[in-house]
Amino acid sequence: MTVMHDKALAGDMTGQETKLDGRILVVAGSDSSGGAGIQADIKTITALGGYAMTAVTALTAQNTEGVNGIVESTGGFVAKQMRLALKDIGADVIKIGMVPNEETIESVHYTYREFAPDIPIVLDPVMMAKGGHPLIDREAIHLVRQHFLLHAYIATPNIPEAEVLTGMEIRTLADMKHAAEIMITLGCQSVLVKGGHFEGEGNEIYDVLFSEEGLEVFEDTRIDTPHTHGTGCTLASAIAVGLAQKMTLRNSVVRARAYVRQAILTAPGFGKGHGPLNHVHTVAPYHPEK
Repeated sequence: MTVMHDKALAGDMTGQETKLDGRILVVAGSDSSGGAGIQADIKTITALGGYAMTAVTALTAQNTEGVNGIVESTGGFVAKQMRLALKDIGADVIKIGMVPNEETIESVHYTYREFAPDIPIVLDPVMMAKGGHPLIDREAIHLVRQHFLLHAYIATPNIPEAEVLTGMEIRTLADMKHAAEIMITLGCQSVLVKGGHFEGEGNEIYDVLFSEEGLEVFEDTRIDTPHTHGTGCTLASAIAVGLAQKMTLRNSVVRARAYVRQAILTAPGFGKGHGPLNHVHTVAPYHPEK
């Protein structure tokens, strides 16, 4: 089935009053420019009415033009951040983004298996920054398959990430569908292969969702803009909020896609390179009475 411009669940995202609903623990890296990573995750979760907690796996020095440096957290410290959040506040969903090395992947894996074995995991298998800088050790990729894919409720790879995880080239919509099927065989319950990197003819882009309900293709028109920094982090966190708020998987994906599209369309235009999204387009400015 193909869904074109599905916005039924988008609603009027213009300043509706929201109450905190859904606790999301984000395990990911920090983006000093504020457009991606932990910063984008917190903004997205908050803008959609959830409560964000974080376990920071790495600090990055970057801006819209690229990543200039990375300082990684120790695996033990990442695990400690997770444990304290889970034992006190708890979580409805765990979202995993940038986990840069084998030690940290092992620590994250054993921590959620011990303290949160029944909490759904949204996996955004971050491997490269928008400008091409690697964000994970090449040797660690097999552990992403072995530990994270095996336990993920949904994985949200873009085309280059899906190629790495499946070992196949993706050049067509049929390839995207096949890659999603392969990733299901690797253990995750559902997959959303994102088509923003799709280089086919025409102006259409596709996202392919493979779940227990079957395979579904979402079709949209490409937005011609450089301001797409953090789209992957944002989409995965938006899906995580929906799941934490007890929405169905499909409805979580539909709302998340609509949220990200509007965030791209209303991007502030900051920076000289790949600029950030407008994460707060759902939030009305607060003007207290004088």
